[in-house]
Amino acid sequence: MNDGRFSAGSVALAFLLGGAVGAGLAMLVSPRSGPETRELLRTKADVARDEAAKVADEVKEKAVELLEKSKEVVETKKAVVESALEAGKEAMEREKERLLAKLKKEQEAREAAEQG
Repeated sequence: MNDGRFSAGSVALAFLLGGAVGAGLAMLVSPRSGPETRELLRTKADVARDEAAKVADEVKEKAVELLEKSKEVVETKKAVVESALEAGKEAMEREKERLLAKLKKEQEAREAAEQG
């Protein structure tokens, strides 16, 4: 069921890869000194870590929602199957009683024919 949106996992991966590429490029082309560059990279890494944690939480929430919806569907389908099974048992019992009554009637008719 793809409605044109990207999954949280692919967004997180793209974000992390983009952050890594950006950090590498920043080190290569940065006019800053070593300590300034390291501080900037630390800050960017913290932002990336926070964003990754946020995406991970969103993925977890979606998984929990999906699990709950799945449980609801299973319960609904289970109720339908149980209802159908019960209806089948009742129909079988009615047919059994009908056939037993028919056999009894035929047996009585045969016995009456033999005696008479």
